[in-house]
Amino acid sequence: MPEKPYDHNQIELKWHARWENATFYKAEENSARPKYYVLEMLPYPSGTLHIGHIRNYAIGDALARYKWMRGFNVLHPMGWDAFGLPAENAAIANQAHPRDWTLKNIAAMKKTHRRFGFSYDWDREISSCEPEYYRWNQWFFLKMLERGMAYRKEALVNWCPKCCTVLANEQVVNGCCWRHEDTPVEQRALEQWFLRITDYAEELLRDIGKLEGGWPERVLTMQRNWIGRSEGTEADFRLEGTGEAIRVFTTRVDTIFGATCVILAPEHPLAARLLDAGGQARAKAMVDARAAKGPGDIVKEGFFTGHYAVNPYSGERAPVWIGNFVLMGYGTGAIMAVPAHDERDFEFCSKYGIAIRPVIRPADGALARVEEMKTAFTDDGVVENSGEWSGLPSAEARRRMTAKAEAEGFGKGAVTFRIKDWGISRQRYWGTPIPVIHCPKCGVVPVPEGDLPVVLPLNVQFTGRSRSPLDEVPEFVKVDCPRCGGAARRETDTMDTFIDSSWYFYRYCDAHNDRKPFDPAKIAYWFEIDQYIGGVEHAILHLIYSRFFTKMMRDIGLVKNDEPVRRMFTQGMVIAEGAKMSKSKGNVVGADLLADRVGADTARLFVMFAGPPEKEVDWRNEGAEGIYRFLGRVYRFATRNADRARGGAPGEGDANRKIVRRLHQTVRKVTEDFESRWHFNTSIAGIMELVNDLYAEEARLSSALLSEVLEKLTLLLGPFAPYLSQEIWEELGREGPVFRQSWPAYDAELAKEDLAEIVVQVNGKLRARMLAAFGTTEEALRARALDDPKVRPLVDGKQIVKAIVVPDKLVNIVVRG
Repeated sequence: MPEKPYDHNQIELKWHARWENATFYKAEENSARPKYYVLEMLPYPSGTLHIGHIRNYAIGDALARYKWMRGFNVLHPMGWDAFGLPAENAAIANQAHPRDWTLKNIAAMKKTHRRFGFSYDWDREISSCEPEYYRWNQWFFLKMLERGMAYRKEALVNWCPKCCTVLANEQVVNGCCWRHEDTPVEQRALEQWFLRITDYAEELLRDIGKLEGGWPERVLTMQRNWIGRSEGTEADFRLEGTGEAIRVFTTRVDTIFGATCVILAPEHPLAARLLDAGGQARAKAMVDARAAKGPGDIVKEGFFTGHYAVNPYSGERAPVWIGNFVLMGYGTGAIMAVPAHDERDFEFCSKYGIAIRPVIRPADGALARVEEMKTAFTDDGVVENSGEWSGLPSAEARRRMTAKAEAEGFGKGAVTFRIKDWGISRQRYWGTPIPVIHCPKCGVVPVPEGDLPVVLPLNVQFTGRSRSPLDEVPEFVKVDCPRCGGAARRETDTMDTFIDSSWYFYRYCDAHNDRKPFDPAKIAYWFEIDQYIGGVEHAILHLIYSRFFTKMMRDIGLVKNDEPVRRMFTQGMVIAEGAKMSKSKGNVVGADLLADRVGADTARLFVMFAGPPEKEVDWRNEGAEGIYRFLGRVYRFATRNADRARGGAPGEGDANRKIVRRLHQTVRKVTEDFESRWHFNTSIAGIMELVNDLYAEEARLSSALLSEVLEKLTLLLGPFAPYLSQEIWEELGREGPVFRQSWPAYDAELAKEDLAEIVVQVNGKLRARMLAAFGTTEEALRARALDDPKVRPLVDGKQIVKAIVVPDKLVNIVVRG
């Protein structure tokens, strides 16, 4: 058969049409085969996919295809994180309804997914903006409300003036809204709905241990830091004159005799009572400035309230200050400042001339002299100038001082967490309606489960100027109280869209269940997720929330697993021609354009070959062209040798042995990369080397070996370039989908090199390399090394102390003189 030119469009569109309605990506229920649940994070339907998306999906797709070929029952679904503010903003800008905009984008993105041949079980597709899905968001909320896990309170919240909505703490990035980093966040007091994620803080932290080895350590560290567990002591400083308690939390109660002031957060409830109108204005300005900049970026500032509080241990008076760096959301919102033993306090007190008093000395040193201090001494040591606790090691002092606080009732041992309850209220339309009703007589009344879903109305006007568009829809707002029947008002806040993505992967297992969120028996089969793939930017938000949801669902009896994901992988970013992709730069590499210009297989193979999947890669046109040429070489070799592979004379033995060895080495390498480190770039490089050898030895290959090589080469390429692989499979006369074939096996003996490469060192420095038959004796290796022309001049006339020989690997000659 003559070779054929590689026409990616002809090949890919042919198989795209054949696969359009195929059912071979469907997962089986209750299969006897081992299960494998592989999942990429569901996308927000922004309208188009770019090469960065393709990298994420190509990794998951390659793994899914490999696992099918290894005999697994694979679940590989896809859906849409379809609620969210961009749709509302588009409605305002383009006079298009959010639903219409979203569904149009979903259709476009799904078309691209199919064009790239991703192996999704589309029968399990979900979209979070459909009532069939968000009904269960509301059901979960009601279950949490029943258990006191959902509650409402007035709180200072992060408000984005551009979005006109509340942001969770995790959605504030460098003091700005996470969606557009040029908009400073403000603080506003609003009635908000919260979920008690703090009830699970200890377990969320503890169970990180279960994830070690399967999750990137970087992600686990980010979660540990966000949960932020601190052990310490709470103690009451009493306000002079009134005796009102100012409770502080400290991890270093052993330093409390060095406390020279008490500092309140500017929004602390006591601040409003201690300050006059001018002081209150200064405190509010601090709150607004901190919201705009973020607590980590502000210059530490404060002012004296004119009041004093009494230290419960020493009885000394401590001035009460307001400080912009003290956070109401951490600890108690009040701290004792110990400038001699805390860097932050040292900076603040030095700035304002507040006394510095050392009370901890190094275990083997003297107490610092104030006039000589350039920085705080923050280590544990020995307590001094601290009454009955003087002379104790810090740890023992903390234990005894905490016990005293508990015995005398002015404090206790305490554990605090940085993570706070999850504020889920959003003042926008395109989200899940919160299923409660506000009745003047009955208060907050949950919507009866039988009335779910509370459906978003479609007749909504979008101006961007009201608190929530739903406020302007009287037929939605006005409702009868389900308890007393009187006139009432429906809640108009909608849920944070991270609710949608906190449990969607469970719904994939039972996507069409209209009686409950999912069948627990199906979850018991599929969970935990074996491999989850997505960006590291979701380490705190989505991944902590999804872990919380799993534990909540376990506690209400829906699931038995403690964690949703066994293994997590965070892929690197794709940049374009050396720069981050952005619409403003005009350098976004669109997926549809790539499919037309170079083909889906080329795009997929490039992002897998350009670097390890966890690293950033740079899309460059010349790199893609190189991949295209490689695929063309494979296709031309296969088509011109397809007939030879079906029979003919045997080839020359030496060439056959070389290719057999290279083939088995390549199968081994690709298999090991899939099973361990996922260095697909080196897998593809190995396949390229095999193809180079095939070209070099083509004329001398036997037909039997050609048949074996072409079959295994096609199967190896299957996870990376499914269209080309399927076309070659057909050219070879084979039947069925490539990814439903068995993964090729390798023989370790056949993969062995005929000769071992021996490194020769003199005094530990590399001086030569030589080839020797495997199993060559140590004496023979030593003799050959000493006789090597590069080594002989370095050892002649010198004393050979010894020769260290590692068979088949190394000879190190140690000389003296």
